[in-house]
Amino acid sequence: MGGADDDKEGFIAFLDRWNSEQGMTTPALHTDMAGWLESRWRAGSKELLLLAFRDSGKSTLIGLFCAWLLYLDANRRVMVLAADTHLAKKMVRTVKRIVERHPLCQGMKPAKPELWGAEEFAIARDKVGRDPSMVAKGITANVTGSHADIVVCDDVEVPNTCGTAEKRQELRQRLGEVAYVLSPGGTQLYIGTPHSFQSIYSRRACVEEGEDAPFLDGFERLERPILTETGASAWPERFTPESIERIRKRSSANKFASQMMLTPVALEDGRLDVDRLLPYDWPLEPPTLARPDFRLGPYRLRSLRVWWDPALGLRDKKRRKAGDGSVAVLVGEDGEGRYFVHRALYLTVPPGSEEAAGAAQCRELTAMVADTGVRLIHLEVNGVGAFLPETLRRTLVEQGQTKVSVLEQRSTQAKVDRILGAIDGPLHASLIYAHDSVIAGPLGREMREWRPRGRSHDDGLDALAGAMSMCARQRPDHTRQTGPVLAQTDFEL
Repeated sequence: MGGADDDKEGFIAFLDRWNSEQGMTTPALHTDMAGWLESRWRAGSKELLLLAFRDSGKSTLIGLFCAWLLYLDANRRVMVLAADTHLAKKMVRTVKRIVERHPLCQGMKPAKPELWGAEEFAIARDKVGRDPSMVAKGITANVTGSHADIVVCDDVEVPNTCGTAEKRQELRQRLGEVAYVLSPGGTQLYIGTPHSFQSIYSRRACVEEGEDAPFLDGFERLERPILTETGASAWPERFTPESIERIRKRSSANKFASQMMLTPVALEDGRLDVDRLLPYDWPLEPPTLARPDFRLGPYRLRSLRVWWDPALGLRDKKRRKAGDGSVAVLVGEDGEGRYFVHRALYLTVPPGSEEAAGAAQCRELTAMVADTGVRLIHLEVNGVGAFLPETLRRTLVEQGQTKVSVLEQRSTQAKVDRILGAIDGPLHASLIYAHDSVIAGPLGREMREWRPRGRSHDDGLDALAGAMSMCARQRPDHTRQTGPVLAQTDFEL
């Protein structure tokens, strides 16, 4: 950063001296991370991300880094944000202990005991201000009116803050408020490990979370998984190959990938593995006079159907809130057992009467029908769907879609049985193709998060199961047919 910072001992030396006082040596891993932090700080970087595997000592290292920053300039203000206040207070206690005992920090402890609190403290400094030298806050705490020169986001992403779509959205919104806390020219430092496929630390834009760019886009990052690129231990003195293998065996594959290798995946293995979907980006080619069938890439479709599971629980097109969602899924099938999930439309439910909301959904669904050319809609009439068939038929006629049929369907099987019965087998047999937009959208997210006995959203999966079951009913019985097969289609020109 220049100025007085350059006249004092560097962070690696500060770290080594602390470890020496504790009767320890500094592991190469910590020297590596400390060197990166010091170089980025002196270069004036304002947005930093340090990812390191569980039990790598990163939080202790960051505590020393915060103490070093206060050693460089006693007038700095540091705020620690963590998943909850208890975790943030642990960081504050670490820094207090360092200030009390580090040889370079002598004289920094204030004379007044009331300035040496458990959740915040103020060191001896020239300037008098209402903001402490360091303060601990949980991610849900009110930070209005607080100001800091450095905000450390220490393990803000944990299962309790990213386990559902709503929690992930709330976490992103809360972290967006950091900008209002930082002083002009202030620094943000994130440290942690991924706890979700849609992690805030992901290098990709989580489009299923409404992102156009990665959440920490532009942040300078250092990633240190437990295994290096050559397969060696990142901290061999503490984590031998044998101990790493024991960790791997005690963990699920996903947990090891996430917490030890820093790969954003769901911590819990799901029943429906979205990675078994075969992605494609082919356009849907409508029938022609010379070719009376729909096609996707090299495949001709024998059947193309929409299943609509209506509801009045979705209030925003991008964000799903409590209650059922209204979802229409378009699925094709080629007569050979391959399914093609081409669209998953999460319909908007505007405020107002049920009639008005139903009519609005019908118009939105009709627009998709017109765009794709599908000729068959299965409408689930359980619950709120009972009053929609005539509204949908009327809307289709009004919009010129006179050749589209609406079939009323009533589901009697338990939802979990419907989903597993229709999707599980073809998915594990690698027979389900899905458009890129479907995998990246809410349906892909549902599949990753769905647990048969859990409470995650399943509206899209239910609609997918309905569409696939309707396609499956039309499949020829190849076990009995020994001669040529004449495939029957749903299509007419």
